[in-house]
Amino acid sequence: MAFNPLSERGIPIEKQFRNWSELNVQPYDKENVHPFSRCRGIVMNGIEVESIMFSHQMARNTADPKVKQTLALVRRTEAQQQKAINWLIPGDESTLEVTIGYEQVAVDLTAWIAQNEPDAYLKQVYEFGLLEDFDHLYRYANLLEMLEGKKAEEIVGDLTEIMPGRPTIFEHRDPRDEIRRPMTSLAADPQSILNALTVMSAEQQTMNFYMTIGNRPQEKLARGLYLEIAEIEEQHVSHYESILDPTATWLTNLVFHEYNECWLYYSFMQQEPDRRVKALYELHLNMEIEHLRLACEMMRKIEGRDPAELLPASIEQPLIFQDNKAYVREVLASQVDLTAKGTEFVPIGDLRSDHRYFSYQAIVNEGGVPSEEVIEKARGQLGEDYRLETEGPHPVPGLVRETERGEASTDYATKVAA
Repeated sequence: MAFNPLSERGIPIEKQFRNWSELNVQPYDKENVHPFSRCRGIVMNGIEVESIMFSHQMARNTADPKVKQTLALVRRTEAQQQKAINWLIPGDESTLEVTIGYEQVAVDLTAWIAQNEPDAYLKQVYEFGLLEDFDHLYRYANLLEMLEGKKAEEIVGDLTEIMPGRPTIFEHRDPRDEIRRPMTSLAADPQSILNALTVMSAEQQTMNFYMTIGNRPQEKLARGLYLEIAEIEEQHVSHYESILDPTATWLTNLVFHEYNECWLYYSFMQQEPDRRVKALYELHLNMEIEHLRLACEMMRKIEGRDPAELLPASIEQPLIFQDNKAYVREVLASQVDLTAKGTEFVPIGDLRSDHRYFSYQAIVNEGGVPSEEVIEKARGQLGEDYRLETEGPHPVPGLVRETERGEASTDYATKVAA
């Protein structure tokens, strides 16, 4: 059923503030939570963090005191929403367990977005990032079993496969090759704008998370893996933010941020099996409807523009967390050897030997690569690398498990990069 947040009545802003007890929510039970419930919470935490940080940046770039006051009012309630969502994560869920959840989000959120992206170039942008986060899940899953004796399938269920993606050793590129072609807000499909804001915010939250907690492990190898993948997450934020329209006004961006939150809370409210969390999403949706109204009101008064001209007529396609295993395998089989050259994606083998990709690789990968060392150590400690291949052998011959083909992923990486 279609839903139009512009025609709904939300909770008045002055009635949105909650007390500490209301915000200090009961966490989920990590042993019984549905994997996609965990994923939805991680996404909405990232969405709220982006909303807060965007509002702060906008406030620093406007002189209008009334705009600053409105932003401050909305931002404070967004900050409360972020706490309520993030506090759903229980204290007994280890950093590595939470990390597995973050990477499952990166895989299945990006896979859904790619499959529901109307623009062919943007679809390729998402598929490119998808294969890299898919590989991160595999590396962290092996670290989890080695350090905590826990299999990642206990966290992701049977909903997401775990096996090599584009090997992380390949993902380190010259920063100038992380910039993509931007869309134009007035010409773009509104769904493309919502897709970009959603994935960028989720990747930004992963970057923030790894920058903050990556130095918490005591083991040098674990610290190395977090810092290596944290660098890729920073690349991914550059990758995704560069597709947004750089000419859009602050108010245009604000309206889209608020509409995006309405879309996501509405989407997740439909799917959430936990009644308590579902009620939280419904509450936040009713708050966001008011936030959107206030943003639209400012646009009309200050820019003399009708926000309805920019936004979808209604929300008809909710974002869904679902099984994407067949799709991921298809992308793996066809795109695992791609890298970036300027704004385009090309096979690594097509790069000239003097391309800056290889110069950058030589710098950062000198002296060993944690993402490869993790797998080598897992093979020695566990007997073989940890995988969850529910749909059969790996679709890329060179990434089939070593014991099944007598060749390591490191060897495959060397061949492709040569």
